[in-house]
Amino acid sequence: MNGSPPREISVVEPIGPAIERVTTILFRPFDLGKWFVIGFCAWLAQLGDGGSGGGGGGGNPQHKVGRGEIRRQLVDAKDFVVHNLDWIVPVAIAAAVVILGLWLLLLWLSSRGRFMFLHCVAQNKAEVRNPWHRFRGHASSLFAFRAVVALITLGAAVVPFVVGGIVVGVSTATLGLNPLTILGLVAAVMYFVAVLIVSAVIAKFTKDFVVPIMYLHAIHTTEAWRVFLDLLSVNKARFVLYILVQIVIAVAIGTALFMAACCTCCCAACLFILPYIGTVVLLPVHVFSRSYSLYYLAQYGPQLDVFAPSPGETCS
Repeated sequence: MNGSPPREISVVEPIGPAIERVTTILFRPFDLGKWFVIGFCAWLAQLGDGGSGGGGGGGNPQHKVGRGEIRRQLVDAKDFVVHNLDWIVPVAIAAAVVILGLWLLLLWLSSRGRFMFLHCVAQNKAEVRNPWHRFRGHASSLFAFRAVVALITLGAAVVPFVVGGIVVGVSTATLGLNPLTILGLVAAVMYFVAVLIVSAVIAKFTKDFVVPIMYLHAIHTTEAWRVFLDLLSVNKARFVLYILVQIVIAVAIGTALFMAACCTCCCAACLFILPYIGTVVLLPVHVFSRSYSLYYLAQYGPQLDVFAPSPGETCS
């Protein structure tokens, strides 16, 4: 597949067709049942993608912890763990198994959902059963790829970060806060953030471009990535610009949703955060986001246009 673009590639041009696609799918005519079906597929596609977390607090600024007290706390913690290994180990293993199982389930469901939602947007159809069965091979390949990438990310980011944190903690407890400790902590944080950014870009390209390539050509994820990398290798600047425009679009959408929440005294925000219902309410946003990436990809040739050819039936 030739990676050279057949014509001028624009990151602005797909916005108009994407908006028109939203209007066609969701408002011509308006069908609430269709919204709920496509919304279900969109909700499946997003499982495990987002999350909220927060919290934090500060200790008493008047309480100064000395090195002796830090050392004593570390020793107490070690003694507690050593004397309670008989129940800590089984509980930790059970919790890890449950968490891993839930994560894999969400990852598998969202992999199925991504092809279901893509099918709905590309074909202007509100279907669940047909794409669920039709693209099971594609989804299984995508699930395996995403699981491997996530595990590699975990090993590349968390393990060195944890080891660095332990070293910094021990160094601080024994030598106090010093420039080398601060430098090590900053380096660990920067490395951790860099790995997360790379992982996020891989996930973004997989969802926006690799999944449509799989959908079109009935190939596995690694094969689709090879096709995309051929395209990326001669269009690096264009795809960097695509990511930047996506950030601008996300900020604009986020601002609009925030204003909607404020204008409705947070009533809209309550709907937005409801599982499934929030996806249905925000379905125009999800259809636009999915359509925008598809129209952008279609500029690179008819072989990458999901709106023109029929997708492959199987993923062998």
